[in-house]
Amino acid sequence: MTKSDRSAAIAAAIILIGFGLVAFLLPTIMVDLAAYSTYAAGAFGAVFLVAPFVVLWLRGRSQRNKEK
Repeated sequence: MTKSDRSAAIAAAIILIGFGLVAFLLPTIMVDLAAYSTYAAGAFGAVFLVAPFVVLWLRGRSQRNKEK
């Protein structure tokens, strides 16, 4: 396994573990936020859904800039 392959595998594992952990805790977090504000709970859910795409987009952009 090359250094770049190992780096990509570690980054993917961190992203998946982080996403899985937050997904596991998502119902509890949203119920607690909904007690404060339903809009805050909805915004948190939306951010949770968009965040992995943003992280992967930024990582891809970073990798593309390193190749130049």
